[in-house]
Amino acid sequence: MSTALLGLLPELLELLLFGVGSVGLSVAGIYIEQFALATIESGNVKLGAWMGFMGAMAFYFAYLMSTDKFRPKLAAVRRQLAD
Repeated sequence: MSTALLGLLPELLELLLFGVGSVGLSVAGIYIEQFALATIESGNVKLGAWMGFMGAMAFYFAYLMSTDKFRPKLAAVRRQLAD
């Protein structure tokens, strides 16, 4: 049984990295969007709009990582643990 779990260790590590990566990108997106709003409120609209776009891109990549990488890897690990 421990050999089977040891064989799953690389996949569990990959699952952990995808999860932490998507959460990290989401937190970065929140921070960037707050900075963009503060920049727009201070009167620098062009920089604020650019930062808002960058925050939206961070959210988009977080979404892609969670749906394209994390979710299928989680399903694969669950299938292997069920066997």
